Amino acid sequence: MVALDALACLVVLSMLRQRARWKSHPALLSAPRWLYPWLAERGSLTARIMARCHAFALSIVREAYARPFPDERPLLGLPWAQYAWVREVLLHADGEPVVFAHSILLPKDTRGAWHRARAIGARPLGAALFADPSITRGPLTCARIHPDHPLGRRISKVIGAVYGDLWARRSLFLHRGRPLVVTEVFLPAIERLG
Repeated sequence: MVALDALACLVVLSMLRQRARWKSHPALLSAPRWLYPWLAERGSLTARIMARCHAFALSIVREAYARPFPDERPLLGLPWAQYAWVREVLLHADGEPVVFAHSILLPKDTRGAWHRARAIGARPLGAALFADPSITRGPLTCARIHPDHPLGRRISKVIGAVYGDLWARRSLFLHRGRPLVVTEVFLPAIERLG
């Protein structure tokens, strides 16, 4: 009986760690001070990275229909079993990955309001989002991502390394009233960009 109680506690603790606490200010996360400007940047993150490195590159990790993470579903109003269109990319500065970007939208919007987002290919999504004045952006939220959060596990799989806690920011973009959720996770190499 004791072993079952201990196992139940471990499961609950794991579930709690997987739930990132998205907040509106980076100071609430105990994020390093040098990271605040990155977490609070209201403009294009891609443009900010490009301005601080010699060579910028984007690599597509995944573009597919997949199940969104549990903390993303409410942002799209998506039922548990339904898939979303997911785009994941790595942003590289001078050959090092500095940001893992994870974007999701409803399947019907890949043919509707957000059809261009699906067809963007190897170009940065941020450039397209900030170039269209009809697209609005909601407030930024930030979270500390633990290694056992679904995003932390995904990054470990993609990069092939396990990081400790990472910090992320999330935005909800609207185009013709339809949502697109963009989550950007800052990898350790971002620190050298200042």
